[in-house]
Amino acid sequence: MPALPPEGDLTICFAHAAYQLQAEFATRGHAAKSFEVRSLDEFKARAHEADVVVVSGLWRNELLASPKLRFVQSVSAGTDQYDKAAFAAAGVRLASAQGANERAVSEHAMALILGLTRQIHLARDNQTAKIWRPMIGDRARREDELAGKTLVIVGLGRIGLRLATLAAAFGLRVIGVRRSPEPQPGIEAIVRPDQLHEVMAQADIVALTCPLTPETENLIDAAALAAMKPTALLINVARGKVVDEQALIAALSEGRIAGAGLDTFHEEPLSATSPLWAMPHVIVTPHSAGETRAYEGNVVDLLVENLGRLVRGESALRNQVV
Repeated sequence: MPALPPEGDLTICFAHAAYQLQAEFATRGHAAKSFEVRSLDEFKARAHEADVVVVSGLWRNELLASPKLRFVQSVSAGTDQYDKAAFAAAGVRLASAQGANERAVSEHAMALILGLTRQIHLARDNQTAKIWRPMIGDRARREDELAGKTLVIVGLGRIGLRLATLAAAFGLRVIGVRRSPEPQPGIEAIVRPDQLHEVMAQADIVALTCPLTPETENLIDAAALAAMKPTALLINVARGKVVDEQALIAALSEGRIAGAGLDTFHEEPLSATSPLWAMPHVIVTPHSAGETRAYEGNVVDLLVENLGRLVRGESALRNQVV
């Protein structure tokens, strides 16, 4: 692919429903022109103006037909919404935002673990209802401690590895699951995906931090859930489709696992009719694990670096996907 036009001739489209990406870009003094869109209709109407698009959830693969488009910088670490073969065929480059939210997502996963074990969500419900809960005689119903428990992390990319570091500080025993089982500091054992059910049977907590791929879609199915202890928790900060949602609802409803902290779902926003909303042993967050006040700055750092590489005619991108 030839180099991008000079920076002063570039037009960048920032397409996101909420993030202040154009404002962040303006602080960098870059010579490129830019505009911002907030809706899919506006994005489709103006995408043809852009050489570069910075986007995530508003992306549609049909926009690869835009004649000027040369580069897409994803706002998200996950890239399952992009048709990589179509990008390659169109000669359009693609880079992810991997690493831009690794701290936020790993800390959110840890917060869900702590929230469920310390029953913070139930305390908040009691606060809303102005109920001072008495001491609990039944030990199985009390808050719990993390030290000495086993956390299985499925997916040891940047988020999974950082979660392992946080978990170790709480005294958790950490087991990782990934395709290449090289040892990592602070992780007691790393096993291949074909041993997933075996280690899930040992887990007090299973945390999902893997990307959505054909191999991970419905990875946590009825059989995987059946392997878990009835006292175990499931945490999902990966993608909704990594979990068979109906099988999870059944396992939670029947008490076959103790609870779940869920940030991602099959369909988003989560339907108001979903049973997950009303389950007292479930914490639902609105795909907000990656939210952080630092996010725009982190993404624009990646964008500026990749623009420089492309303008110079370099072939390798930071977080290159295509």
